[in-house]
Amino acid sequence: MKSFQKIIVCAIVLLLSASLQSYGQTNSIHWMSITEAYQRSITDSVKKKVYIDVYTQWCGWCKRMDATTFEDPMVVGYINSRYYPVKLDAEIKDTIHLGDKTFVYKPELKANEIAVSLLNQKMSYPTTIFLDERFNMLSPVPGYQSTDQLIPILRYFGENTYKTVTWEDYEKQGYKQGN
Repeated sequence: MKSFQKIIVCAIVLLLSASLQSYGQTNSIHWMSITEAYQRSITDSVKKKVYIDVYTQWCGWCKRMDATTFEDPMVVGYINSRYYPVKLDAEIKDTIHLGDKTFVYKPELKANEIAVSLLNQKMSYPTTIFLDERFNMLSPVPGYQSTDQLIPILRYFGENTYKTVTWEDYEKQGYKQGN
């Protein structure tokens, strides 16, 4: 009888362990490369917009955003459900291929051409880039974004409000209350 109890206890421990592991995975943003997001935007049957976090290894505000904003369950859930989330190191030295375009590292700029292009040559970190489902620019949003600052912006683009309402009017309508 004792061996049966040990088996039951082991089974419960394994189930709890697996459950906690999957809980941890769903409570983090499922970051992908820009190449993967581009491929998914072509192949997935349900298209999503693209959320790009442009950062550098040395950027203190980027690290703070990782440790705070990107850990918030509401931010995590919204980004994972509505966007292809991309982490893009502006200083990546790898060559990036998107369709027929190739982006390379430019030592004189200390950045990859893709970051230079996305940031319109305004190299500021962190910067959030919003692209539509076809990889067209919606808007860059420079600077650190707290959860309270980011959620309305995520909703503005994620719910297509930008197509009918200006950002200024959206702010006036009280987006912070969920409107």
